[in-house]
Amino acid sequence: MANAVRAENLRLAIAGALAESVKAYDLEQVCVSFGLDPAGGDDPFFSKRVYVKKRLIGKSVSDLMSLAHQVIEEYGDVALEQLVGQLGMTGVSGEMKNIIFAANGPKPQIVLRDAISNVIEITENEQYCLVYDRPLSENGLSWRELAAWWASSQGLTGSERDSAVSLYRRLDASLANDCERLVFRTYAQLYGYPDGFDMPALIPQVYLYYDPYTRREREQPGPLARQRMDFLLLLPGRQRIVIEVDGKQHYADASGAASPARYAEMVREDRALRLAGYEVYRFGGKELMNAAEDREAVRAFFQSLMRKHNLDEASSG
Repeated sequence: MANAVRAENLRLAIAGALAESVKAYDLEQVCVSFGLDPAGGDDPFFSKRVYVKKRLIGKSVSDLMSLAHQVIEEYGDVALEQLVGQLGMTGVSGEMKNIIFAANGPKPQIVLRDAISNVIEITENEQYCLVYDRPLSENGLSWRELAAWWASSQGLTGSERDSAVSLYRRLDASLANDCERLVFRTYAQLYGYPDGFDMPALIPQVYLYYDPYTRREREQPGPLARQRMDFLLLLPGRQRIVIEVDGKQHYADASGAASPARYAEMVREDRALRLAGYEVYRFGGKELMNAAEDREAVRAFFQSLMRKHNLDEASSG
């Protein structure tokens, strides 16, 4: 669906949702609370739909998507939720508390310090991983924001570019193999384009959940099969994209023999992620063995992904 059509459909649906749920005398205050411009002489008592729709003119699809999620959370409009789902913009529910990522050493030991407030604490091996704990906006997490957090957490005083290079090297050091490095380094080239620092940050080795036991320590296989994601992108409107680079361990046992059980485990976890609102994309390790040729294929994938999510301005350089 073309962006213009998406935008118009979203404007109509958002206006309809607010018109149905908000009284005319409250509409101006509600619009302002959602970050929309004040009335400017328009009268919501004449037409609530027209009043809201005029406030939405000029908004990008990304902005409209973010607003749609806010309206759905506030008023639970079924028609708007269905439209967002049809456009592939469902996103992930719930607020992000922190991101534990880029471990380059022993597994961190994590405890739940405050179970009521869901506050975690890393009690061992904290020095080997990174923890992003700033609030996540509706715009997701850009490379610029992640580099600014890194500069602050490390006490760096150089330029923004110097901080970004330092962070890039630290993230690169956490990667497990050359195939992951090819994916990471190919995407990171986008940061060098005009406005590239505003691209979503590609975050490596992200803990999806934490299981304190190893496979050997469990008498039976645990319910938490996949603890870490190879890469995560946090896009506007709570869009979360998981990218996995599959080696033999995803489909073979320790002896190298094909393992239907491991494959079934992997696809079961993918289903769970998708139902939770994540997009999941996989590269087979075999796809990434020829660096020169495969880099172009990875680059084309990321460009298509950014176009799909209306973030292709910087990636098209």
